[in-house]
Amino acid sequence: MRFTGVLNKMQTSFINPVQYFLNLGNEQIAVNDLIGNKIQLRWTGKIFCTICGKKTSKSFGEGLCYNCFANAPENAECILRPELCEAHLGKGRNPEWEERAHNRPHFVYLALTNTVKVGVTREDQIPTRWIDQGAHQGIILVKTPYRQLAGFIEVLLKEHLSDKTNWQRMLKNEPADGIDLLKEKERVIQLLPEQFQQYKSVDDEVVEIIYPVLEYPTKVTSLSFEKISSIEMELKGIRGQYFIFENGNVMNIRSKSGYEVELSA
Repeated sequence: MRFTGVLNKMQTSFINPVQYFLNLGNEQIAVNDLIGNKIQLRWTGKIFCTICGKKTSKSFGEGLCYNCFANAPENAECILRPELCEAHLGKGRNPEWEERAHNRPHFVYLALTNTVKVGVTREDQIPTRWIDQGAHQGIILVKTPYRQLAGFIEVLLKEHLSDKTNWQRMLKNEPADGIDLLKEKERVIQLLPEQFQQYKSVDDEVVEIIYPVLEYPTKVTSLSFEKISSIEMELKGIRGQYFIFENGNVMNIRSKSGYEVELSA
């Protein structure tokens, strides 16, 4: 089979193991079915902005043309720094978009990969956010009425916890040992000032996530279309937004958003 289309973030279904889907052209591909088989990913040399659809000579951010990178609300500074969000004040690059996307309940969460990390996401992005990061456990810490408030709490907790995922260790499946995420939630809540205690989530479920991986590498090498435009290797598994190929070769599919490719299997 052969499919041609523009790459974008893989869609997921939370059924352990996680089910992955890739939309190329008019087709939705169940990527789990390709694991254990040799596949070919060939870049056509074209890149299309994932927001406006225009052809661009270079990808900015994750598949954006320069204009959308600089001006689109989907790439505003508050995406990476929620504490700067002003959606609840009716402000932002596009106040209508901000109202829909950010002036709504948000979670501050703990996710466990090689260590415990703290993060922020919209209420409708759990457990998708954890899956995209490759976490094998996640728990909701607090629930806030709008994004900026969640960002303030995250900033406070970043003094005690990481907000980054070590993607190499995640792909080598090097989990942190001996961490009870529920106990960690209770410990972290106590680090918050009293005015934030009211937002503690009553949901104490520790969500376990299993990924469709036949074999984890002991060493990882990141592949780039700019260096190798055609990749033909056995797909060993998927974790986060990464394809894990044979011999420790990996590719972050989300980071290649906007790239037009031909997938053969």
